[in-house]
Amino acid sequence: MNDMLVRLVDLPNISAEEKSLEENEKIIFRRPIAPEKSIVVNWVRAHFSENWADEVAVAFASSPANCYIAQRKQEILGFACFECTAKNFFGPTAVLDTERGKGIGKLLLVKALQGLKQMGYVYGIIGGVGPADYYKKTVKAKIIENSEVSIYQNLLKHKK
Repeated sequence: MNDMLVRLVDLPNISAEEKSLEENEKIIFRRPIAPEKSIVVNWVRAHFSENWADEVAVAFASSPANCYIAQRKQEILGFACFECTAKNFFGPTAVLDTERGKGIGKLLLVKALQGLKQMGYVYGIIGGVGPADYYKKTVKAKIIENSEVSIYQNLLKHKK
């Protein structure tokens, strides 16, 4: 899997999509706060992976947290983090299977990349990309040549 580069000054405007999801689906997008850390970390652990939960825990070392969540009432629907594993890196990110196809992932992606932009970066890195075509289409990301060997190369994984 390659890394990708995103020009942060060219991110799409998502305000209309965010307003539509809030009005029609009652979904809000926001950065979680410190008293929610265990809730968010445990949710990621339960729905995705222990490794991702570890990265999300690191997101809470910053204030505000380097993470966005999509939420409907008291339910988390998805998350996107940035600058957890490495400086200027986007990820991890995921949306519940039952909520996919609504644009939640796109909004989380763009909000997290906006977070990198607010930190002063002009370009952001999406590390170890799976769905490269999605990132190309959504935020005009470009494959970084010779990036197959990445920070995740020797990653220790939790045993299930």
